[in-house]
Amino acid sequence: MQDSRTQISVGADTLVATSSVHKLCLLVTLYRQAADGLLDLTEQIESPGDARTGGPTGLAAMLDPVRMSMRDLAYLMMSVSDNAAADLLFQRVGLAAVNDAMTTLGLTRTLATQTVGELFATIAEDTGQAGVRALADPQVVARLRALDPTRTNRGTPRDMTRLLTAIWRDRACPPEYCAALRRILGLQVWPHRLASGFPFDDVHVSGKTGSLPTVRNEIGVVEYPDGGRYAVAVFTRAASTAATLPAADAVIGTAARIAVEALRAP
Repeated sequence: MQDSRTQISVGADTLVATSSVHKLCLLVTLYRQAADGLLDLTEQIESPGDARTGGPTGLAAMLDPVRMSMRDLAYLMMSVSDNAAADLLFQRVGLAAVNDAMTTLGLTRTLATQTVGELFATIAEDTGQAGVRALADPQVVARLRALDPTRTNRGTPRDMTRLLTAIWRDRACPPEYCAALRRILGLQVWPHRLASGFPFDDVHVSGKTGSLPTVRNEIGVVEYPDGGRYAVAVFTRAASTAATLPAADAVIGTAARIAVEALRAP
């Protein structure tokens, strides 16, 4: 989104594995259902300590039972990419509802085919007994279903910026719900990708990351003090399967900055 409707793109219609970026689609669906009176965002959800989708953050990393509202689960899902929170919401909302909502919003090439736990299960199956050690083998990486956009949760960069535009223009759901979505997106804690391209106190970056072996993604909105607003989607693939890829992270911020600066040029 750039309010003049001018766009800069490379591969905007290329199908990509969305990874945790797809949590935004779930978030929007959750708030649309709340706006329609289908659920109450303050409803408390039980999360047993021994039955959670794994992950390094949020509920996914906790050991004990937790009881939390759906809107607080949504916050954890987006701010620290909590996989357990996401799957609790997927159970409540349903994959079909997420896909229906995205179709209604015009995201014709975006599809959720699995929960986070189901996605992780395909990685475990595809790596076999060797587990994460197998990811050092390029042939194993090449066959991971989680990285194949025809066999996992998917979308396009253009679809993702279309969704962000709908949120910032109060079209994804009623204005008060879109305002809540913008607030949550603005609370993401990771500064090392999209936000790294805009190291200014008066420029606000809201976003959602996504990571898988060789995949580093982020989508978001960059807002300037003069009122300029720019929706950005950057999806990358790296040769390395390392858990930490600072060069790939930096590329996301650099690509975003180049595009936004070009749009802002006189």
